[in-house]
Amino acid sequence: MATGSTVPRRQLGRHLRDLRNRARMTVRAAARNLEWSEAKMWRIETGQTSLRSLDVEAMCRVYGATPNLTEALMGLARETKARGWWHAYGEVIPEGFDVYIGLEEAASSLHSYQSDLVPGLLQTGGYAQAVIRAHNPDASEDEVDQRVRLRLERQTLLTRVTDPPSLRLVLGESVLRRAVGDQAVMAEQMRRLVAASAAPNITIRVAPFSAGLHPGVVTGPFVLLRFPTTGDGTETEPPTVYSDGFTGSLYLDKPAEVQSYESAFEGIWYRSLDEQASRRLIDDMAGRHGQD
Repeated sequence: MATGSTVPRRQLGRHLRDLRNRARMTVRAAARNLEWSEAKMWRIETGQTSLRSLDVEAMCRVYGATPNLTEALMGLARETKARGWWHAYGEVIPEGFDVYIGLEEAASSLHSYQSDLVPGLLQTGGYAQAVIRAHNPDASEDEVDQRVRLRLERQTLLTRVTDPPSLRLVLGESVLRRAVGDQAVMAEQMRRLVAASAAPNITIRVAPFSAGLHPGVVTGPFVLLRFPTTGDGTETEPPTVYSDGFTGSLYLDKPAEVQSYESAFEGIWYRSLDEQASRRLIDDMAGRHGQD
């Protein structure tokens, strides 16, 4: 499974943070000892950046790590240099989004609530182009085309032969009614959702306006990612909540935070139409957009 450097970076960051805590050293003290900024320490411990093995060696020395553990973490640091398929798209990847793509590739399940737009994993080319143009009004034709290709290539995740993740998706009713592109684009997008809902690993529900103030009204759009488990049932990565904001992305992986979003998702899920009724509504909207 091609996860690029995202997962090794997060694993290394957690190990280094645990070492620092066991050494009873604050971020400020560690940064001072290493002659780094506190911001750099934060990026390392949250897996936002790759690391040279020599930097890891220096950190382990400051934290008093054993030689064997130091060697193991230096090896993990070398893995953080790995590049995923998406790096071929270079500068068209939004800042920090490579972290999410890597997590998405490694996930075993995705629970997603989207209030206003079809998520990128299920967008058609025409819909994706309209969304990308709206968010990047000054982008060139070539840049928009590259961003669309990147988004469509991400979608192969759901149809890969080996262990495709399961997707439970709730769409707010406004997603079906808000015009994105022209009516032909919307009709095609609705048909795409209907087809996707027939896949064994994809379940789609619609949260109708009549559901009122369900938990998603408070949380806003989010994705809860879970990861494969080892033989003893331990997840290979901590469950993570991802929320994409206008000026930046938010990643949450503290157990209490994840539990809150998990409860919110279940609340949204059970306030939504069931799968059959959702499919009928989406199919009906495909017909309406096709007639306009």
